[in-house]
Amino acid sequence: MLAELLRDLFAIEPRNVAINHDQYSLNSLNGFFATDDGEFFFKFHQEEGEEAMSGEYYRADILARAGLPVDQPIHMSVLPGEQILVYRRRRDPRFSDVLRALDLVDDPAMRARAVAAETALSQTVFEVYRQSLGPIAPEQASAEPINRLFYERLIDPATGTYPGGRLGSFYIGKPFRFPGADLTWEQFAGARFVINGIAYRDTVGELFDRAHARLLPALLADAGGVVAHGDAHNANVWYTDGAERAVLSFFDPAFAGAHVPTLLAEVKTTFHNILAHPLWLYDPDEAETRYEATAQFRDGTLSVETNWTLSPVRRDLLAVKADRAWRPLLQLLKDRGLLPADWRDVVRLALFLCPTLVMNLRAGAGRHNPTSSLIAFANAVRAGSEPIDTSDDLCGLFDRITPGP
Repeated sequence: MLAELLRDLFAIEPRNVAINHDQYSLNSLNGFFATDDGEFFFKFHQEEGEEAMSGEYYRADILARAGLPVDQPIHMSVLPGEQILVYRRRRDPRFSDVLRALDLVDDPAMRARAVAAETALSQTVFEVYRQSLGPIAPEQASAEPINRLFYERLIDPATGTYPGGRLGSFYIGKPFRFPGADLTWEQFAGARFVINGIAYRDTVGELFDRAHARLLPALLADAGGVVAHGDAHNANVWYTDGAERAVLSFFDPAFAGAHVPTLLAEVKTTFHNILAHPLWLYDPDEAETRYEATAQFRDGTLSVETNWTLSPVRRDLLAVKADRAWRPLLQLLKDRGLLPADWRDVVRLALFLCPTLVMNLRAGAGRHNPTSSLIAFANAVRAGSEPIDTSDDLCGLFDRITPGP
């Protein structure tokens, strides 16, 4: 079927078409094929209800003109239901594969090269933000494809009904199974989380409701807009290990834009490249063997105990993200009078939607088991909600990136 699609779209004769088994491709297929002109890599993307959505996919030229390192496809289709890119095949690993190896077995020398590569890329990305930042109209914010990764997954794409979309199909009315507790949607949505002894302010239901209200695309214009990839998770980043240093470059800019709401620009990279690892989001079976998590539900409170933690490479990358991306970006917004008073809440709500709407986190509904499901929802709540009367690691991150006077 893919060979026929490639032939029809691009007037080529593909052979040896192979689809990769890829835990990171949650809304797409990718793989390889050959023609008389050489070997190629393809990536095929589809979102639910995309025919009813606005905007375009795959605007790599926006990133290239801004000076970002990005692979340009040699063939491209942006037709609804036929969103596909074709690149010359590269032998470089994706950055996601390099980092997964470091999650499993830490190598300080390799970790230092990887972190240095991320530092260099973050500096380049921030410079593009600095040059491109400016006020945008609500209509411009609403037209950006990045909204498909956040607000438009909360609603029915055809009618705008809330709750709908992935939120409705994944969770509403469904059961939730954890080690030590089975809950209905109503119980789960209204539960107060206590994670490793720390109580959190918001329930899951409240976080979804607040995200629906605050992440309305038109409202996100208040922080201006920038040129951004928008979805630069590390499965969309090549890792080229040179003689002197490693270099990173983007591909598959499915949600790139020239007016990406600024507070969304670094959210996906922060969550999916750092907080989603090691293992719990993309490798739930492996996470179940390495980590423990138990739940107790009593009097409307879901108490969670888990030994999951970030790996050394992810902690290093979080420091880079804080110091080289978030802090200078937020300072820039403040200096230009574009930083909303509730910026911290906006970023937290967007971080919360990253794992909860990228895949179904309920045990038995897809990849997840009861242990990984509990770790997943605990991490989503820690990202989205402030603790009550105390602090945690995410509070430390937000304090670190808060701009000065």
